[in-house]
Amino acid sequence: MQFDEAENLCKKTLEIHRIHSPPASLEEAADRRLMALICEAKGDYESALEHLVLSSMVMIANGQENEVAAIDVSIGNIYMSLSRFDEAVFSYQKTLTVFKSSKGDNHPSVASVFVRLSDLYYKTGKLRESRSYCENALRIYAKPVPGTTAEEIASGMTEISAIYESFNEPEEALKLLQKAMELLEDKPGQQSTIAGIEARMGVMFYMIGRYDDARSSFESAVAKLRASGERKSAFFGVLLNQMGLACVQLFKIDEAAEFFEEAREILEQECGPCHQDTIGVYSNLAATYDAMGRVEDAIEILEYVLKLRKEALKAPMRGHGRTQDSKTREKCPHTAKGETMTRKKTSSNSGLNVAEIVLKAAVLVQSAEFLWVSRLLWCSILLFVLLFGAGFVAVWSSLVLVLVLCVAVFALMRSGTVSG
Repeated sequence: MQFDEAENLCKKTLEIHRIHSPPASLEEAADRRLMALICEAKGDYESALEHLVLSSMVMIANGQENEVAAIDVSIGNIYMSLSRFDEAVFSYQKTLTVFKSSKGDNHPSVASVFVRLSDLYYKTGKLRESRSYCENALRIYAKPVPGTTAEEIASGMTEISAIYESFNEPEEALKLLQKAMELLEDKPGQQSTIAGIEARMGVMFYMIGRYDDARSSFESAVAKLRASGERKSAFFGVLLNQMGLACVQLFKIDEAAEFFEEAREILEQECGPCHQDTIGVYSNLAATYDAMGRVEDAIEILEYVLKLRKEALKAPMRGHGRTQDSKTREKCPHTAKGETMTRKKTSSNSGLNVAEIVLKAAVLVQSAEFLWVSRLLWCSILLFVLLFGAGFVAVWSSLVLVLVLCVAVFALMRSGTVSG
């Protein structure tokens, strides 16, 4: 997903509109919605909000009430991403009013807004309201109005299943995913969508301990993605990793190793070796090799993972505090050199210089000790002056001074031992 290139092209398009198109053109509004989508995908929510507001103003000027309502949904989504929940509720409620008056109370567009409100209320801790909106949406999907497509219903049920999963009700969530999958089974061009649903079902089966069902779901999803030519995507790599984990739970270690190896190769290519998903596969593969008795291979992988994590810790310091974008291919020195776990062994001399660290620690201890001694000496002199000025020059003041000086000499002897 080349969002930077897409953003540059969209900027050029908007510049053309500014020069050659009439003010408040519908074409410019459509392109601004596209730009907002790109900005949202990049995490630039403020810019996305700006483009959506400008697009909404154009639609209002042209009397496109339903388009304004659709944009308000997108604006609500942005507000929710920015944790501006009150403004998000206001946008969703405006949309709900328009959709109910123009399309009817049982239209799937109304149900989709119910889903968004349910998600919002769940995130704000209002679970009763969240569940109520879920049930309202499900009632609409159970008796759809004429003209409602199976894709709309399946998409809504998939989103609701995620909310039920958040409610810690996996069985209800699985039922909804199963219904969504059945709606799409006979539809052309929906194999990738079905594979995504099966992958989610596999994860949920795995979480509740139904490992056979999890493996079957993952296997079906993998077969569909292979058939549709999506075998080199990052999602496919993550799916193979999940399938490997299911095989481990079923004690099919050899099969698990094959899936982890394939996942490693794909994620190294698509995400880079420093990406967290790739490092997770490395760790899973190392544990599998260890279970197979391939201890040397497991150690080699773990050493490589340790090396990557050290580089990841150094990277923000080299970049003046900048962090890597998890949505893009994560760069590290090994990526620049073309070095990956499958092509090059790691060096055993990449560890920390322990002797240097110990030496620096001793110097710090020594410096701290001398600082403490100097402070103690000054305190003893100050105490003597105060006692003398007050007329207490008797035996007690002398004893205090002697004790303080003894402690100071003892500390100096310890410092000399450290420095020696």
